[in-house]
Amino acid sequence: MTLQIVRDAVWLDHSLPNPFLRKVGRPRIPVSCVLVGLALSCIIVGVMMRRAGIGVSIANTGFGLSAFALGTLAALRIAAHRPATLGQYRLRDFSEHMFLFVVTCLLGVFATYPAAAATAGFTDPMLARMDSALHFDWIAMYRVVLEYPMLRTASSIAYSMIYVSPIILMAAFAWTHRADEAREFLITFWLGAMLTVLLFMRLPAEGPLAFLWHGPIPYMPTSALYQEQMIPALRDHSLRAIDMTALRGLVCAPSFHTVSAVLYMAAAWPIARLRWPMIAINVAMLMATPIEGTHYLVDMIAGLFVAVMAIVLVKAGLRLLHQYEVRTA
Repeated sequence: MTLQIVRDAVWLDHSLPNPFLRKVGRPRIPVSCVLVGLALSCIIVGVMMRRAGIGVSIANTGFGLSAFALGTLAALRIAAHRPATLGQYRLRDFSEHMFLFVVTCLLGVFATYPAAAATAGFTDPMLARMDSALHFDWIAMYRVVLEYPMLRTASSIAYSMIYVSPIILMAAFAWTHRADEAREFLITFWLGAMLTVLLFMRLPAEGPLAFLWHGPIPYMPTSALYQEQMIPALRDHSLRAIDMTALRGLVCAPSFHTVSAVLYMAAAWPIARLRWPMIAINVAMLMATPIEGTHYLVDMIAGLFVAVMAIVLVKAGLRLLHQYEVRTA
């Protein structure tokens, strides 16, 4: 069984104390690539927040839980720095992957606040016209959800899978010793998040619930009316602190749920046992996204293009890096 676990390994990791564990392999993509990207992102997001006059509120449960989670993951990674068993090796990789993923997510969310403050107007009329040209009727879809309470529950659960999928994915990467694939995913996810924020600054929107629905709201989706309520508050500087207990999604176009779903499925595809379950989970999430995320269909199409662009750019960059290493070897 153990031999089967590492049968595909081709690199030696001489830093490991157990001679057999050396066969698991040293990743070709150094973790420094991810760390450098995150460090630069921290600087950029920090500058954006400072210019917008936005800070992070630390006197709340959300900040404490985030700090505890990151601290725990960091402690596990440090404790398993020199693993003596396959279990410790997997724990080391899982804690490292999850730490980097959580930091990437927090940076992406934080960036949307100063990005929203720098926007003007809303692009809902254009987005709604594009949906109409695609023959997509958001109101009709919303009314279908209203008719079936069980559909609302299922839709809400499916939409929340954006938080579950990465845990499954990082665990699978660690269990099957796919550190290279994990780091490629992390770089791609980071790039997808950055592209999303950049496009969001050009396409701020209230969302179809706020723009298209008139009168009392019989069912409030997961994303509620946060774009309509919070973006103006960020623009006029009445909202100056990010409460990590109540982090809100401010991006309508492109849909980051769509970006994430595509990246999760692409990352899971090489893992045979995970491939179809991950596809099922994320297709369900995509079906829930128009209502629960209050997204236009064109938002999701834009999210698909962002995800594909991130995948193509990262793979091209890694291919060029590999060719450079071969020439200079």
